[in-house]
Amino acid sequence: MPPDTSTRSAVERPLLPTLRRFLPDLWPADAPGMKLRVVGAMTLVLLSKLVQVYGAPFALQGAVDGMGVPTTPVSLVILLIVGYAAARFGSTLFDNLRNTVFERVGQEATRRLAARVFRHLHQLSLRFHLERRTGAVTKVVERGTKSIDTMLYFLLFNIAPTVLELALVLGIFWVKFGWPLVAGTVAMVALYIWFTRIVTDWRSSLRERMNDLDTGAVAHAVDSLLNFETVKYFGAEEREAQRYDKAMRAYADAAVVSENSLAWLNIGQAAITNVMLAGGMAWVAWGWSRGAFTAGEVVLVSTLLSQLFRPLDLLGMVYRTIRQGAIDMGAMFDLIDTPSEVVDTPAAPDLLVTRGAVRFENVVFGYDKGATILKGIDLDVPAGTTCAVVGPSGAGKSTLARLMYRFYDVNEGRITIDGQDIAGVTQASLRAAIGIVPQDTVLFNDTIGYNIAYGRAGADQAAIEQAARGAAIAGFIERQADGYATRVGERGLKLSGGEKQRVAIARTLLKDPPLLILDEATSALDSRTEAEIMETLEAIERGRTTIVIAHRLSTIVNADQIVVLEAGRVVERGSHADLLAAGGLYAEMWARQAQEQEEALAVE
Repeated sequence: MPPDTSTRSAVERPLLPTLRRFLPDLWPADAPGMKLRVVGAMTLVLLSKLVQVYGAPFALQGAVDGMGVPTTPVSLVILLIVGYAAARFGSTLFDNLRNTVFERVGQEATRRLAARVFRHLHQLSLRFHLERRTGAVTKVVERGTKSIDTMLYFLLFNIAPTVLELALVLGIFWVKFGWPLVAGTVAMVALYIWFTRIVTDWRSSLRERMNDLDTGAVAHAVDSLLNFETVKYFGAEEREAQRYDKAMRAYADAAVVSENSLAWLNIGQAAITNVMLAGGMAWVAWGWSRGAFTAGEVVLVSTLLSQLFRPLDLLGMVYRTIRQGAIDMGAMFDLIDTPSEVVDTPAAPDLLVTRGAVRFENVVFGYDKGATILKGIDLDVPAGTTCAVVGPSGAGKSTLARLMYRFYDVNEGRITIDGQDIAGVTQASLRAAIGIVPQDTVLFNDTIGYNIAYGRAGADQAAIEQAARGAAIAGFIERQADGYATRVGERGLKLSGGEKQRVAIARTLLKDPPLLILDEATSALDSRTEAEIMETLEAIERGRTTIVIAHRLSTIVNADQIVVLEAGRVVERGSHADLLAAGGLYAEMWARQAQEQEEALAVE
């Protein structure tokens, strides 16, 4: 049996629409083998219930009645007892064979849906990922995918068999014992279901705060661990631990109250079922006293009701699990239904880069309505040249790179590459043509070789090593005990800033794009490391159209043109010498950085 999933606070969702969303994964058109498994599993369900209802109880009745008749052969009674045991074993056998046959179906449905969600998450816009906590999103996906297997199990192998068994039992009661026993059984089941739903809803309301705290604690823990360095910088380890402990303490208190409420549910359910068991057996025993029924039929009623009670005892958990499964799957389907902010136009062609000329034409853009970042940017980067973009923080420099990659669409104007509006080409071809060395290089928690190879799918070891040599990091890698198999740690924390930047450069070299963006690629490095990496960057810029977003002006003095942004507008443009001679904002920034450098040298 799959594990019971706890209730999470969420908006109540209708069950049937949710079921319709994932049933195609249960009955996949392209997998006839899966369909055959579903049919086989349901056949085993039917066989199990037939043996359980008609086999074991009637065999036991026959044995008891036979023992009450002196002329009955002992061998017949023994055979009936053996048949009773065989029927019980057969029911267990069919149930376990059913689980074995169906397991692949549940796992395959989970895999298909999980892969679809994961693919869609990567297709969503950058804005979505910036506004949502990674821990919360992964929790939604985890709960949603796990609920598939759980819901399938309970719907197909608990509720459906229980309904079938109830129908068979009522048919036997009607034929053998008359309408009073049928009416009593139906009333008991109806009362049981009503009571279970009322109490389960009450328990669910108790669990809401507990599960809100659970999600919040997990999201905070992930966020805290992702910001491991920041926590260390400010010596906040104990502060973070106390915050997490406070959240977990509140969760534990709410969990105690919620779990204790389970006792009331169990007590009420036991009272209803045992009253019915006593009433049903008493009714047949009264008939036996009048000669209407046999002693074996008293045992028959006891056996049938006891078998019926077993799945009903799980009804509270089943109801809660299925309802919660609908909520969890609904939350996951909400992710699937979240539209991507940036989409390709129908029949969009691939970008064709012939020379690599880039133009920003009156580009207006703001991340939020009413907060415009770029205010009519005009920028022309001829093919094969280097254009540096500088300016104060918040001027919109890094926004240019995000728009180039089409993480966002411009509000007005357009961006073209070789005359092609990037909004009209496929995103895949656009991003394949651009390489970037970002300011903050984040690496996968894998090997150095894997992180370099990420630049081009299918790259062989020779190409990886050549890219490493081009980024001047091959020597460092070869000095490691594991070479290219050296693991870099979470987000590359085992490497220094300069080493991470060189891995990013190697990755971009392996990609070998015609367009290159250097987004403050050396601003976080010391002067010596910066100088070394600048030599590498200048080498890979040759022959490519390059946009350099710079903070340190000393790194872009050789650029073919320098564009100065201020408050989202181009206020100056020209070569380094021309801008110094103009005595404007660029000259002011140059003088300030020169003074800061002199003061730093004096302190040293």
